Amino acid sequence: MKEQLVSIITPTYNCARFIVETIQSVQAQTYQNWEMIISDDCSTDNTREVIAPFLENDARIKYICNTQNSGAAITRNNALKVAKGRWIAFLDSDDVWLPEKLERQIAFMEQHGYGFTYHEYTEISEEGVALGVYVSGKPKVGVFGMYTCCWPGCLSVMYDADKVGLIQINDVRKNNDTAMWLKVIKKADCYLLKENLAKYRRRKGSITPPGLKDRILWHYRLFRDAERMNPVSATCWMMMNMAGNLYKKLFYVKKYEI
Repeated sequence: MKEQLVSIITPTYNCARFIVETIQSVQAQTYQNWEMIISDDCSTDNTREVIAPFLENDARIKYICNTQNSGAAITRNNALKVAKGRWIAFLDSDDVWLPEKLERQIAFMEQHGYGFTYHEYTEISEEGVALGVYVSGKPKVGVFGMYTCCWPGCLSVMYDADKVGLIQINDVRKNNDTAMWLKVIKKADCYLLKENLAKYRRRKGSITPPGLKDRILWHYRLFRDAERMNPVSATCWMMMNMAGNLYKKLFYVKKYEI
């Protein structure tokens, strides 16, 4: 059976330092029928120059650029509009996949008929050093579960476009990946592949967590703006989601010996 096309959605903004390793991790996949759509939010560094050799030498790698800086939500939306694959996967421009990620996840979905999945991953530092952090999740996540916690890491998600269709989200500057999963979960339950298949890069700017006030505002905007809820509903879901994310951190994010 012919391998079906995977569309890899890679938004980027000023990630010239990391994006080469990201692209190379895609090129190293054992599953080779893919297109990688790099969607640039008007980077001001040398991102375009860094990726130019890849664009010249690998026709599977596509590059689009916003007309103005618009944020990650719009940047992902633009890439999804031009995606041609049955399978939709996400990889931010500073993260990396392990070589069997696509092969293993697609086999998992095809074997069980799943339309929406995620997998486990580890964390690395800005310099690429293992941090001894292993992130897992619940075996099955439905609508209520996704509303109460963002279980999938963006680099771990794949969905079947034949079942889910085109996903577009409202313009939210934070938690926009969660906003996307809230759309997808209405079309298909999400299942966990219990394998480590990627490395999430924890950058220096994300090591210090935002203040409580900012986190509350971001979660409120997720439901008020992205989901168009009334203020009372948005507030209730915001509180449940923050509690759910704390639960995930306590019970599904583990430390291990390096």
